[in-house]
Amino acid sequence: MVWCTEKSKQLFGEAKNYMPGGVNSPVRSFASVGGNPLFIARAKGSRIIDVDENEYVDYVLSWGPMILGHAHPEVLEALTVAMQKGTSYGAPTELETEMAKAILRLIPGMEMVRMVNSGTEATMSAIRLARGFTKRNKIVKMTGGYHGHGDSLLVKAGSGVATLGLPDSPGVPIDIAANTITVSFNNLEEISEVFCKYGEDIAAVIVEPVPGNMGVIVPKQGYLQGLREVTQQFGSLLIFDEVMCGFRVPQGFAQNYYAIKPDITCLGKVIGGGLPVGAFGGRREIMELIAPAGPVYQAGTLSGNPLAMSAGLATLRQLESTPDVYRTLADKTTELCSKLKAESKRQGFDLCFNQVGSMFTMFFTNINVIDYHTAKTANTENYGRFFKAMLAEGVYLAPSQFEASFMSLAHMEADIDITVAAAAKAFKKVKEQ
Repeated sequence: MVWCTEKSKQLFGEAKNYMPGGVNSPVRSFASVGGNPLFIARAKGSRIIDVDENEYVDYVLSWGPMILGHAHPEVLEALTVAMQKGTSYGAPTELETEMAKAILRLIPGMEMVRMVNSGTEATMSAIRLARGFTKRNKIVKMTGGYHGHGDSLLVKAGSGVATLGLPDSPGVPIDIAANTITVSFNNLEEISEVFCKYGEDIAAVIVEPVPGNMGVIVPKQGYLQGLREVTQQFGSLLIFDEVMCGFRVPQGFAQNYYAIKPDITCLGKVIGGGLPVGAFGGRREIMELIAPAGPVYQAGTLSGNPLAMSAGLATLRQLESTPDVYRTLADKTTELCSKLKAESKRQGFDLCFNQVGSMFTMFFTNINVIDYHTAKTANTENYGRFFKAMLAEGVYLAPSQFEASFMSLAHMEADIDITVAAAAKAFKKVKEQ
């Protein structure tokens, strides 16, 4: 079948009349890679199918949540059972307690958890809680680190902001931005200098232990431990944003894999099985400051929604029942990255491939990417050309150079073969342009 996206183009033109930019999240617009976004009709396993009936091997996976693959039968069955009972009650359910117990079982050291509706809600609430616990105002984040679109965190952010070339967002008050300090990821000297100057007023450091929103970045040996030590020294909290990297690294969570115990952890994506969800949790003495147990207010009408809890629990049960699940995912991802790197070299491209577990990014630069500054050396025009060429060959990668791609349990050897064969053609097209 000849690749054609005419219906997607028509739908995008219509959508722009009713939604800003025609989308409900900026990176979906394909603004950084050019062309029109695909409108998806359905998905199954490792594949998505657009409204023009083009089928793609999918490495976006709804930006990470579909770790089992799309439309997994156990998840669909759990949702069907839940929907037959009702979709929302605005009251406690047993499912919420079961989800809390599952999360606490998976993350040693986390003693209590609060469910919310998105990763942004989780990080916003974690920052408020950290300020309430420490009675301090300032927070530290990494340049290029994206933790959702909360005002305190949308300062020198990555992901869609980096893609669109907006280092800061209009609408963020100067007074709020002034309480957010940014430093480079993987640079302990900078964090030490900041703490020497502002340490007594720093409530928390928030960090993705494995960043995925400036592309995947691998933490240097000792870096996360250094963050833990300096925050403890000054009485600040360490917040790990594992919304993306949770369940994606060896041993499931970065804090388990790197043997670092943060004070607060933010979660999302996988724990909802593809439905809107978020969570944050930590030590009991910190979490019991949240209303109604304590004075730090946080609430949500749909928090702990029974559909999200059902889909999430079904996903977690599948992961827990799959032997060596994280090693299997990592091995598949390593195989794909190794073959793509070999093919890129064969075609005359010297590229940087970063991978941790089942997250990966192919940077169009020959520099070792260790932070936002080095990530920005990537040739975004070449990435856009490569992305579009891969689409035409039936492979769907992240529509931004500064995003992670993901592997699922549904991806098979045939998917990897298709992807590498597509890349061989795509690299040739990039060279020709």
